[in-house]
Amino acid sequence: MTDTTTESVAGRLDRLPFTRAHLRVLTGSGAGWALDAMDVGLISFVITALVAEWNLTGDEASWIASAGFLGMAIGATVGGLLADRIGRRSVFALTLLVYGVATGASALAGGLVALILLRFVVGLGLGAELPVASTYVSEFAPARIRGRVIVILEAFWAVGWSAAALIGFLVIPNVDEGWRWALALGAVPAVYALVVRWALPESPRWLAGRGRDAEAERVVADLEASPVLVGAHTPVSAPAATSVPVSVGPAETVGDRLRGLFAPALRVPTTALWVIWFCVNFAYYGAFIWIPTLLFSQGYDLVKSFGFTLIITVAQLPGYAVAAWLIEVWGRRLTLSVFLVGSAMSALLFGQASTEGTILATGMALSFFNLGAWGALYAVTPEMYPTALRATGAGWAAGIGRVASIVAPPAVPLLLGRGGIGLVFVVFAGFFVIAAGTAWALVDRRGVALED
Repeated sequence: MTDTTTESVAGRLDRLPFTRAHLRVLTGSGAGWALDAMDVGLISFVITALVAEWNLTGDEASWIASAGFLGMAIGATVGGLLADRIGRRSVFALTLLVYGVATGASALAGGLVALILLRFVVGLGLGAELPVASTYVSEFAPARIRGRVIVILEAFWAVGWSAAALIGFLVIPNVDEGWRWALALGAVPAVYALVVRWALPESPRWLAGRGRDAEAERVVADLEASPVLVGAHTPVSAPAATSVPVSVGPAETVGDRLRGLFAPALRVPTTALWVIWFCVNFAYYGAFIWIPTLLFSQGYDLVKSFGFTLIITVAQLPGYAVAAWLIEVWGRRLTLSVFLVGSAMSALLFGQASTEGTILATGMALSFFNLGAWGALYAVTPEMYPTALRATGAGWAAGIGRVASIVAPPAVPLLLGRGGIGLVFVVFAGFFVIAAGTAWALVDRRGVALED
């Protein structure tokens, strides 16, 4: 492979308008993303049902969530390494297959231990899918709208979580052992993996980086020939002085890739991303995994607590929409930090809410700001790394974040015992504030070429 080939592929991708082929990549990846969110969302409703049906303690319920998040931590780190080694599309399809089959099997679990083990396997697939998908889509998106495209990809999370809330509201309380039927629906990704494997192209940037120039050329040519949906061919900005000044060739070993994340030019953004991912995961999963159960524990029945959660979840969609607009207007850092501050304020208010109206209003605000922040975080993360390390960097940031999501579920019962729901959400607000401040250590690459 020559540098000229890499620059040619990258430059042509960055100058493209948004085409029908781009839309196919976005929606194809987004469908996988939504199925991922549906699975993660369903487990919060399943846990609430099992607390009632199996008489689980708070600690036992938290083990179910934490087992999945342990798998996600491992899956994210391994998935990123594999995607830089064998390709984005192949790993994406494999992750869908793993968690789809394991989720379907979870519906047959006869006891707590079996369910915990299966949730760990589910987590392996789920954890790898998200950072690989965001890396994959970012490598297709034109530079001037790259951030917006990734936030739109992240918005599929709200679609999947809303589907989970709808299933939780309509199926779990109203059907005998409804939680089993809910998990059975989670087997859909296993079928969808075949669609991903054969219908979506491999990343041309990755192909060019691996010396597979003819394949990269075919993918780019297909994009260029595809009907234009939005925009026109435009020049892309040269890298600004604040861009990450690093050039990395293909790293063949795991050690090479991990050392590369802490090369002098990448040390600060890698550290900042790990802090932000840890804080956001702790607060998000600590809150949203437990919200249905917390409402149930306050005296609301399953139908009402699930109905509240459904309404709160719908507020995620406008949060993504606003973040998708602002990220190309304000830039990555400001958008991310503003939404994180909004998340902190909403968490404080939700912890003090006592009436149905205030629970819904503050819960919707928390959902709006928190998921807008997630969209910005997924947009900025792949931009911090060159192609040879992009999936590894995104995967390890997500993996560090999943460590927080392991700790958060069992921490909630402990915090509840010390100071009630108010203390729980004060702690979550503190994590959001730390993340908001750390966001300013990141490089803002709005409109800048993705390549080295």
